[in-house]
Amino acid sequence: MSEKVALISGVTGQDGAYLAELLLSKGYRVDGIKRRSSSFNSERVDHLYEDPHKNDPRFRMHYGDLTDATNLIRLVQEVQPDEIYNLAAQSHVQVSFDTPEYTANADAVGTLRFLEAIRILGLGDRTRFYQASRPSSTARCRKCRSARRRRFIRDRPMGVAKLYAYWITVNYREAYGMHASNGILFNHESPIRGETFVTRKITRAVAAIEAGAEDCLWLGNLDAQRDWGHARDYVEGMWRILQQDTPDDYVLATGETHSVREFVELAFEQLGVPIEWRGEGVDEEGFDPRNGRVLVRIDTRYFRPTEVDLLLGDPSKAKRVLGWEHSTPFRQLVAEMVDTDMRSFRGSNTFQRRAIGE
Repeated sequence: MSEKVALISGVTGQDGAYLAELLLSKGYRVDGIKRRSSSFNSERVDHLYEDPHKNDPRFRMHYGDLTDATNLIRLVQEVQPDEIYNLAAQSHVQVSFDTPEYTANADAVGTLRFLEAIRILGLGDRTRFYQASRPSSTARCRKCRSARRRRFIRDRPMGVAKLYAYWITVNYREAYGMHASNGILFNHESPIRGETFVTRKITRAVAAIEAGAEDCLWLGNLDAQRDWGHARDYVEGMWRILQQDTPDDYVLATGETHSVREFVELAFEQLGVPIEWRGEGVDEEGFDPRNGRVLVRIDTRYFRPTEVDLLLGDPSKAKRVLGWEHSTPFRQLVAEMVDTDMRSFRGSNTFQRRAIGE
């Protein structure tokens, strides 16, 4: 049996890096797509780098962008992948409000461009396609949870764009018989999560406060509840989805929720700092009861125009069909992230100079 070839868009992101590691460990040859940047943006996969002059490197990267159809067609034709994992997206919620047109172009139409590349090149019978969908597409909200019903949530431009990506994947599967599947992954974090996401913002701030480089952590909605897991566990689920004989859509989640407030408390707890709360609304603040020092404050700039209070996934189908379930406890995830940021902080002057929330 010849080796499998995988093409990963967004390979320099959190999920792309973990997935590339996993596939290489399984004997794949991995080709990754990254956007051109004037600054280096490949640190998550630098340890996988191989000299392109080497005979038959196992890991290669190519410049590309989901907004460029001709580029995607060329790459798919050149690589001839057995599996495509479309992980690239404009994935930051607030940025999707600031750049809604780009978000739609990359997150919605970008998926269509990939599917069209497979169809145009006649690879529908060979190439399996994985689309990274979002929990905001099929989240369970507080109102409809008791009724055991789901609804489609259109709370943000990114969520709307991802809804299109989800349904166009289903459409091409049904219209052209493609092995095209959606993975609806609830919030998954790790030490290499982007620094603008709330979990890394929290763990970076805790590390900075502990070292005396920052005074306070500024946040928005402390009571938002999320289904948080470890990205390392979730990429295993992505791979299992494409190993099925029949394409289908799956939810990958932990099935439990934790609030932003709880994440903050656990993060400070890793350093032996207790957090208690006082005040209400925008005046609420978290403080260290041992000395009265205020460590957490509310900034209304971090409130979103529309907010989903609760995201909770049901992974029962993934467990039943794929044999997949998350394995990293929430407390362990938080501890791993805090520990990594503490070590990074000690070894980096740049980390110390960066403002929280930048």
